Amino acid sequence: MKFIKKFFSESRDRSEEDNPIEIGGDFALLDLPDELNDAIANLGFTRCTPVQKEVLPFSLDGKDIIAQAQTGTGKTAAFLISIITYDLENPELNQRPPGMPFALIIAPTRELVLQISKDADDLAGNTDIVIVPVVGGIDYEKQKKALAKPVGIVVATPGRLLDFCRSNVIDLSQVELLIIDEADRMLSMGFIPDVKAIIQRTPNKSRRQTQLFSATFSEDIRRLAANWTLDPVRIEIEPEQLAVNTVHQVVYLTSEEDKYKVLYNLIKVHDLSKVLVFLNRRDETRKLEDKLYRHGFKTGLLTGEVPQKKRIRTLDQFKQGEIEILVATDVAGRGIHVDDISHVVNYNLPEDPEDYVHRIGRTGRAGASGISVSLACETDSFMLPGIEELLGNPLACEQPAMELLNDVPPPVRKSRQRSSGEYNAGRKPRR
Repeated sequence: MKFIKKFFSESRDRSEEDNPIEIGGDFALLDLPDELNDAIANLGFTRCTPVQKEVLPFSLDGKDIIAQAQTGTGKTAAFLISIITYDLENPELNQRPPGMPFALIIAPTRELVLQISKDADDLAGNTDIVIVPVVGGIDYEKQKKALAKPVGIVVATPGRLLDFCRSNVIDLSQVELLIIDEADRMLSMGFIPDVKAIIQRTPNKSRRQTQLFSATFSEDIRRLAANWTLDPVRIEIEPEQLAVNTVHQVVYLTSEEDKYKVLYNLIKVHDLSKVLVFLNRRDETRKLEDKLYRHGFKTGLLTGEVPQKKRIRTLDQFKQGEIEILVATDVAGRGIHVDDISHVVNYNLPEDPEDYVHRIGRTGRAGASGISVSLACETDSFMLPGIEELLGNPLACEQPAMELLNDVPPPVRKSRQRSSGEYNAGRKPRR
């Protein structure tokens, strides 16, 4: 078995000088395998995003990567393209024993793992690569059965992956490509000890390719990246060059009691049909979703306490337009890829300024335009300076128009009857 660093050093000689890819450059310049080019074309992509333009020439050469890039910038496709290319150029990878992947992708949340897995299925549709998502909250035995067969790519959350490693269902000793996505989120969610334990089960960094992606790079993240990578190429895509500048941002200065008026009238006046509303607390999220439901809207709820199967079904309904307004906590701030979200509403401004960037990044994706509306009351206003400092520019703050302050009519229906399993109130979410 040839490891990626050896293979690419012998068989490829790519550099930006030899194969320049301009921003918006054509994927054809990358000389990818036909199976992959066909899948990219079928998905409607021809031009590289900035992060793809920067990452792919090096990742295809087997270089280790440390990249700073926000969600919604095309980074998932960047690392998937390099993984799939490697498999197609090394057909012996498909002869491995069960439960021994050649590529491992670690991500912090179940939603992000499932989205990456779906994207991988789309890009690998013309190949025989087997992709298995490994997450908590979904049937353990079903995943175990999938891993009892040969598998090429495992996409996993840290906790459930370690469960399978410790029970000898997954063997990571022959992993040749390791992707660590949203490393800053891993750190903030307390997953780093698990990630360290996982990496110790993979080959030495001199015998694997490692790509690490993070929206921000604190000193802790930089130190971890240095330990996990070998002579990495460092790439930094500034947030203001990406999703943020495709989103029109406005802050309405309003009182707490007028917030619902503004939200209700905003949806009614502009006849909005695909809105993502963020709040900070689960209990307030439930109350707002129920209030919108009673006023006749097609609503859905997405928080960490909603069971995983229900969350997946809710997201599918939102994507298909069966849900008009999705009310969520920051569990939906990253890794949720839904096309054509017209508006993101911050019913509460987040306490962490970085979460603001991730929230509004749910709209204005892949170069499309979007609108972010934040409702800042007496309490939320204290969050504005930190957000503005992160963005590097002031936000447009204004009073809502009178039409947005009209009285809300009485509810048209009663609260929705929810089953006892709808929420796992008070229970710590599984990873």
